Amino acid sequence: MPRTRSLAWAELKIGIVSISALALAGTLIFLLTGEGGFSWQRYSLKTVFDDIAGLDEGSPVRVAGVEVGSVTGLDFVGDRVEVTFELAERMRPRVTTSSMASLGSVSLLGESSVDITASSAGTPIPEWGYVSSGRAAGSLTDVTRSASEGIEELTAVLQDMRAGKGTVGRLITDDALYREMSALVTAAEGVVRSVNAGRGTLGRLVNDPSTAKALETSLQNFESITARIKAGEGSLGRFLADDTLAKSLTSTTTNLDTITGRISRGEGTAGKLVTDRELYDRLNSMSERLDKVMTGLQQGEGTAGRLLHDQQLYENMNGAVGELRQLVRDIRADPRKFLNVRVSLF
Repeated sequence: MPRTRSLAWAELKIGIVSISALALAGTLIFLLTGEGGFSWQRYSLKTVFDDIAGLDEGSPVRVAGVEVGSVTGLDFVGDRVEVTFELAERMRPRVTTSSMASLGSVSLLGESSVDITASSAGTPIPEWGYVSSGRAAGSLTDVTRSASEGIEELTAVLQDMRAGKGTVGRLITDDALYREMSALVTAAEGVVRSVNAGRGTLGRLVNDPSTAKALETSLQNFESITARIKAGEGSLGRFLADDTLAKSLTSTTTNLDTITGRISRGEGTAGKLVTDRELYDRLNSMSERLDKVMTGLQQGEGTAGRLLHDQQLYENMNGAVGELRQLVRDIRADPRKFLNVRVSLF
């Protein structure tokens, strides 16, 4: 009887140890799987994506890069995919209405994850609530899409080049352009050889020390001139540095402004000529009459016109003037001959 009792106690100890080992194993499994603890230590949330890019149940959920949960369900809501996931209860203050869920990548092999931004500024989302979704900047999906677009653009450029479009395409396919480029390179080589041989202005400048020295002397003279100008020497220096000349120019400009202002107001002869319509009409009328007189003279009208155009009248007037001069000379030579006075008495 004592032996049977001892055997039962041994079996009981084995059972107790087995149950303890199973409990410890279960606890370690929950702690090591990253699920955030037991079921009462987790809560569920949802989000919606247009494309989940290979996301599957059991995929990790990260908050600020820290894995704190996993995806528990996927379902279609119209044309979009609703993702259900569980988070550790301690994340509730960090996952708020200001947070955003996006698709991330665990590795370069294509395994996807749900990345949530941590934000304590908003209100904590209740269980089974929805986290706003968006596109993460610089995600692997965006990088892949950008790379695909870049490859397509590069392919289009290569196709254009093969078709002879653009400068590079023409250079590759157009033999004439290739020959022109080859001739240009040959001409450039000839210019370089000429410069190295000292031919031309540039060649002399490169190879002849006297030319370089003359250029250096010219630069020194130019520096000396600019230094004198800065020092206020000469007319140009005084113009730049002398305040008196500047004041004189300012005064001249002021006087010119005053004169133009008086002309604009119609003051003085020039102002009246610019602004007075009556004076303008009178001058215009006088100009028209003068044109008529000049036209009459050119057509030989009147005494002056005939004098300009009638040769006989000119010769007669010239002869009369000659005779008048001769008469004056005779009177001066013998006045008595022309001043004979007779007195008679009745």
